[in-house]
Amino acid sequence: MRVSSTYKGFRFPREVISHCVWLYHRFTLSLREIELLMAERGIEVTYETIRTWCTRFGPEYARSLRRRAPLPGDKWHVDEVFVKIRGVRKYLWRAVDQHGNVLDIVIQSTRNGRAATRFFRKIRRKQSRRPRVLITDKLASYRVAHRNTMSTTEHRHNKYLNNRCENSHQPTRQREHAMKGFRTVGSGQRFLATFSRIYPHVRPPRHRMTATDHRTERATRFQVWDQVTELTLAA
Repeated sequence: MRVSSTYKGFRFPREVISHCVWLYHRFTLSLREIELLMAERGIEVTYETIRTWCTRFGPEYARSLRRRAPLPGDKWHVDEVFVKIRGVRKYLWRAVDQHGNVLDIVIQSTRNGRAATRFFRKIRRKQSRRPRVLITDKLASYRVAHRNTMSTTEHRHNKYLNNRCENSHQPTRQREHAMKGFRTVGSGQRFLATFSRIYPHVRPPRHRMTATDHRTERATRFQVWDQVTELTLAA
C-alpha cells in the first residue's frame, strides 16, 4: 500500500482528523462542541487543535472535491447579501449553477458596478467559459457587469427567478451566526471558500429524492469523502 505523507507529523490518525473536519462543516457545531463529542468517544483533543485541522486540511479536501466535481451547468444565478465584519458592512457575492453548485464566492466592500464586474470576471476566469443564461435580481450593478463582461449572454433579471442562489445563502448565514460573525475579510473568505465546497458534498440534497435514492447517494458521497481524505489508500 502507498502511504501518504499528508498527515505526517500529526499525532492523531487521519480517521480522527477527517471526522472532525467533517463534523465542523456538516453540522452547525462550534469547535468546543466538537471537542466535547470527541471526549465522549474517549479522544482527548483540544478545540485549538481541531481549529488547526480545519484550517490545514479543509482547503485541501475542498480542492480535491472541486477536481472531482462534474462540469457546472450553463445557467448561472448570481446574488449578493450583506455581512458584518467587526461592525463594518461588507457584501458577500455568490454564483451558483442551476443545480445549486457553487461556482464562486467573494466578499467585497461595495456592490456597485465595479464590484459586480470584478466578480463576473473572476467567475469567467475560474470557469473558462460563459454561461448560456445569467439570472440576477434587479440590482443595476448586474446590468453594468453583464454589459462589460458577457454582453452576448442572455440576462434575466427578476427577483423571483433567483431563489436558487438565495437558498444557497442559508447555510452560510447559519454558520455565520454560530461563529458569531467573521473576524476579518480574509478569514471569512478562506472559510467560505472551503465551506461552500465541502458542505454541499457532505449533505446531499433530499429534495425530490426517494429514501432509497438518498441512501445510495449518501453512501457514494461517503466513499468519495474517504478517498479525498485518503482513508482509502491507493494500491
